[in-house]
Amino acid sequence: MDDSFLTETRSSYDKVAPSYARLVPGVETSAIDRALLRAFADVVAGPVVEVGCGTGRVAAYLDAIGLDVFGVDLSPGMLAVARRDHPGLRFIEGSILDLALPDSSVAGVVAWYSIIHLPPDRVPMAFAEFARILRPGGHLQLAFHIGDQRNRRTEGYGHEDITLDVYLLPVDRIVTLLGEAGFELCHTTVLEPEAYFTSTVPQARLLARRPG
Repeated sequence: MDDSFLTETRSSYDKVAPSYARLVPGVETSAIDRALLRAFADVVAGPVVEVGCGTGRVAAYLDAIGLDVFGVDLSPGMLAVARRDHPGLRFIEGSILDLALPDSSVAGVVAWYSIIHLPPDRVPMAFAEFARILRPGGHLQLAFHIGDQRNRRTEGYGHEDITLDVYLLPVDRIVTLLGEAGFELCHTTVLEPEAYFTSTVPQARLLARRPG
């Protein structure tokens, strides 16, 4: 099984980490995202992990609204920035496909634009990991770009030497894969391009629950 995409993703985010922190706004700038994350916080009782936490912008917001949250990310460079900018939070290195967390150990999982770098055949593996670490009754919050294509990025965030695949994902397929992983869909929000910063494609927010 080819895991070169993990190496490319890690290396690319290591390079762009400082500029990413400067250029990408926090979720607190979006009223819709604030509302959706607060709704997530209202139904979660226990520890939360942000998988693919990057520079910690979402984890920091969840902490600010009262959740017991920590972050996991593939990129040491992004984690270094997260620890610098949010010293009161815990951030650990790890892969979305193999989380070094015990079974049923968290009450919530947030994957905010972290499944977008996975080849489509690996998304079920990530969802299986989310289901494994979630307690019965726990919730999953996803964010991703809507579409059905792969975009190969060789520049971004002020750098021209990255190699990063970004996948646009069909909502119906993601819902199907969540069901196959044992999740119940609670809510779907679709943000049209003009409603989400300068994005040229729609964005999805899905809330799902592990039955219990």
